[in-house]
Amino acid sequence: MRQSPLRTALWMALSLLIISAMPSLAVPLSPEQVANTKLVGEVEVSPSGIDVAYTLTVPRIPFADEDGPAWVELHVLDTRDGSARPYVAGHVRVSEPQWILGRREIAFLARREGDETTSLYVIPLDGGEAQRVLTHETNIQSYAFNGDASRVAFLAEDPKPKRQEELKKKGIAPEIYEEDLRYTHVYVAPYDPATRTAGKAKELPVQGDLSLLRYSPVDERLVVAIAPTPLIDDHYMKRRIRIVDANTGEILQKIENPGKVGEVKWSPDGTHLAMILASDLHDPEPGRLMLADASSGEYSDLLPGLFDTGQVNSIAWKSTHEILYLASKGVWTQLGEVGLDGKSRILVDTGGPILHGVKASSDGKTVAFTGDSPTFPRELFLMDRGHRKPTRMTQSNPWLDAVDLARQEVVHYAARDSQEIQGVLVHPLHEKTGQRYPLVLYVHGGPESHHSNGWVTRYVNPGQVLAGRDMAVLMLNYRGSTGYGVPFSKADHGDFAGAEFNDLVDGVDHFVAAGLVDKDKVGVTGGSYGGYATAWLCTRYTDRFAVGVMFAGISDNISKFGTSDIPEEMYLVHQRKRTFDDWDFFLERSPIYYAGQAKTPLLIVHGKDDPRVNVGQARELYRHIKTRTKTPVRLVLYPGEGHGNRKCAARYDYNLRMLRWLTSYLGKGAHSEPPTQVEYPLEPQPAAEIQGAQQ
Repeated sequence: MRQSPLRTALWMALSLLIISAMPSLAVPLSPEQVANTKLVGEVEVSPSGIDVAYTLTVPRIPFADEDGPAWVELHVLDTRDGSARPYVAGHVRVSEPQWILGRREIAFLARREGDETTSLYVIPLDGGEAQRVLTHETNIQSYAFNGDASRVAFLAEDPKPKRQEELKKKGIAPEIYEEDLRYTHVYVAPYDPATRTAGKAKELPVQGDLSLLRYSPVDERLVVAIAPTPLIDDHYMKRRIRIVDANTGEILQKIENPGKVGEVKWSPDGTHLAMILASDLHDPEPGRLMLADASSGEYSDLLPGLFDTGQVNSIAWKSTHEILYLASKGVWTQLGEVGLDGKSRILVDTGGPILHGVKASSDGKTVAFTGDSPTFPRELFLMDRGHRKPTRMTQSNPWLDAVDLARQEVVHYAARDSQEIQGVLVHPLHEKTGQRYPLVLYVHGGPESHHSNGWVTRYVNPGQVLAGRDMAVLMLNYRGSTGYGVPFSKADHGDFAGAEFNDLVDGVDHFVAAGLVDKDKVGVTGGSYGGYATAWLCTRYTDRFAVGVMFAGISDNISKFGTSDIPEEMYLVHQRKRTFDDWDFFLERSPIYYAGQAKTPLLIVHGKDDPRVNVGQARELYRHIKTRTKTPVRLVLYPGEGHGNRKCAARYDYNLRMLRWLTSYLGKGAHSEPPTQVEYPLEPQPAAEIQGAQQ
């Protein structure tokens, strides 16, 4: 996508200002560069293995672009010479690229100019414009072609009732909470590959809310996941896998998975399904590789015991009898293969890069992923015929070569009960032996998530930006994190904010004792469950932390039960008891309970339309600290944002506010509450000032 003259001038002026402000021309990562970072997203290998389609996320730039989420382009790489070129670029948001079997064509979803809804497009590899082949009255959410591309199935949500739309125009627009539900259904339409046209779609009479659509490669069967309702709690905890007749909608087979569902893939001969499932109803994250017989529905664990200390994240069929799997092992990833007989071997062991989303050609000889490392964000990686290691194929952010990045390492320590905890530490950029530095603890959310030793810096994670300001940033995989096996991920059950958050305090103490960290200059930040940890550490452990930034975090576990859209998920995979069965416990595990003793200056930030952690959680903690103490506290809300910021302006503003609040209390000089208004380096300057900066 070609940048506008204004956009180019802004970046040139900004780069000169950054370089001129750095001693000895050292250029650490800036918030503006974080806002402009591109990422490779989805990857699809052509059946022949010669070409690889991938999406490239291109952020909008505040003040230069209209506000909104990032653009997503479609690119194709030729594996023979490594060349890549854009196929669908500019102001577009592409998703779900798929190769149409037997044809040199790529299908994808997008809502382009003139479209009222997200539609299905096809573009020929050999040139020509993308052609819209299928549209629907509501957005097409997902799609799948059958083996000879004569039919296409897709998922779409119910339209809003016409009467409801008419009343809305007259100002009558009540929202009936958790009852005004719009279900997602499956449709099948005939498709003519020669003319790239689809016929009239037929809805299949399958009851429930559908997701995860896959067409059998050999016949007219579909695999779907069905939840009883569209509620997010049901999506997390009650989705079950079903094989459906694509002609009648009859359920041919039921696979009674016990909990959360990850990827599901047909074998090339249509006899089996490879699935990533939770081990039981209380498993926080799907991570077990299961093999199901498509005719009987019976399934078994293909890697029993192998990942008691890890989890499977992604799968691809290498042949009719072998499956490639990509797994997390602590802060690393690992690629392996396993046969239907359970015999397995490791292809790429831990040590980096961090790999995501494995895909393979029809013959299994070309394998693709995205990958990242401590020195670059996600790029396209290949393991082509005979190569033993993944090779990086793209460079989406060439400007990173001119940025000085701090050293990043994997760290270990023993918590107070001797449990070993692992994490990632970004050192101060200009670290000197024997000198102590400020530390910011960045806590991941979930807690069913984990930090990997890859690219860590994002709008929510200060990572390399703070390291460039000579602070250390510590990211710990506290108990309850994924990537270490099911027992470890369940280790916080019934004890949230207990040993799991003690692990964080113990980690800080470890690096204070090691001589790296100034104990009086320790900050903490995180979002969602990481926001809960931030609130907890800034109240319960307030004497240990000099500053905090809480993003979309929990402050009151009692009111959260009544205001969140995931009460059952919280109960089944975290709390393991009901709020109303133990009021005192839930209150005492709430940051508001300790707010009266808070001494830690706290910036509280929240999306105003967050359905997961209601904005009231932010307001409650703000009011408690404001009323009960004289501690600096500020509440910033983002209208139109949900559980995390999607739009470029809100992301940029949050990143600047977080960094400014942390450095105001951890940096050199007076520690005081920063002003409410923020200076935005990306804000356009008068033309004369830009010209002067360039000269």
